[in-house]
Amino acid sequence: MSVLLPSTERALLHRLAVAQADGRAPSVVAGVVRDGSLAWSAGRGAGGADVDAAYRIGSITKTFTAVLILQLRDEGALALTDPLERHVPGVAGTATLLQLLTHAGGLTSERPGAWWERVEGGDAAGLLSALAGEAPRLEAGARLHYSNVGFALLGEVVARRRGAPWAQVLQERLLDPLGLRRTGPTPVGAAVEGWAVHPHADVLLAEPSAATGAMAPAGELWSTVGDLARWGSFLAGDTGDVLHPDTLEEMQQPATVDDGSAWTTGWGLGLQLVRVDGRRLVGHGGSMPGFLAGLLVEPSSGDGAVALAAVTSGLPIGQLTQELLLSLADHEPALPRVWAPAPVPADLLELTGTWYWGTAALTLSVEGVDRLRLTPAGGGGRRSRFRPAPGGGWTGQDHYYAGERLQVVRAADGRVTHLDLATFVLTRQPYAPAEVIPGGVDERGWHRPG
Repeated sequence: MSVLLPSTERALLHRLAVAQADGRAPSVVAGVVRDGSLAWSAGRGAGGADVDAAYRIGSITKTFTAVLILQLRDEGALALTDPLERHVPGVAGTATLLQLLTHAGGLTSERPGAWWERVEGGDAAGLLSALAGEAPRLEAGARLHYSNVGFALLGEVVARRRGAPWAQVLQERLLDPLGLRRTGPTPVGAAVEGWAVHPHADVLLAEPSAATGAMAPAGELWSTVGDLARWGSFLAGDTGDVLHPDTLEEMQQPATVDDGSAWTTGWGLGLQLVRVDGRRLVGHGGSMPGFLAGLLVEPSSGDGAVALAAVTSGLPIGQLTQELLLSLADHEPALPRVWAPAPVPADLLELTGTWYWGTAALTLSVEGVDRLRLTPAGGGGRRSRFRPAPGGGWTGQDHYYAGERLQVVRAADGRVTHLDLATFVLTRQPYAPAEVIPGGVDERGWHRPG
């Protein structure tokens, strides 16, 4: 467990205390993650707040459901491009699993009928019956439209593909392997009561904690600061044998955003994405009657923060979570990972250096032992990282060339003649040699006209 400086702990406690007082929350607990473990935690509330008690975490549940779907995809049990209809017939619309994961399926945001968060929920058959005849609110894929119903249906996909209830699959595939013993559809051990605070007086109203039935995969879970710290480490990259790191990175890529190229919040595959103060954060917020929750991690540093409050509204839980994480980084910046040499195959090493796309210079470097990074030599332009692809070559991981193939082309004698990147030809000299440049090269070569 990392040990923080007293000044850092005081700054974190101050932010927590201000949030609890200004937000008029009966209790708030929080923690920060450093080096893969809970480095600090505290609680504030009238009469104290037990940092080990369980709170409802609302839509943070969706991150668990998303991982269960990605596990199935990685096993070949489904494709993200599958229409929902293939796995759960009877829902109007053409939404794919991918669109549901990124809140672009166009489905209604809430279950038709009574306010689902405050009443006992029925089974999947009841949910499908409630959705029967409900037209999509938007055309699938058209735009971001947050949908709790979409994740409830993803949970039903998990149940049908695994042949077991969603909660059982969750326990066996995620909670047990990761040691999340205080997380589940019902509280495990001590739990707090959820409260509503009167907007104009300092009095409370107890909120119900109804089991949501088929809507559970969208927001049912209870958890603790300690368990969410471990889940935060998972989302930051410590996936163990539960999920391939490449799949986690895929989940963290923006698919739908709130304001185009200048996006500050958006969605990956079941993950909320946030950009603040030049930092890229991933996680999710959550709310249920009587409770607010927030979890954010910074994959580049591994730092994270979690905050849980026993109040229906009034406390900006997302802001508190961001402030805790940024305060940690400001007071005690994370140390970079120790650099160490790595063995690189000779045939990979020979590809490094400067390449030209036409006249634009690009630098190809090796990351680790088998990854490649292509960056514009001048700073601006197209860039991507690549990982080895089945059958040879490399597949783009991000930016412009995400999903595209990079191939090394060799002459009969084994000499590398050029690189083929999604049909673009990269050569060691600008527009050379002529025989590999599509459309040919002016036979006069480089010259001064006139």
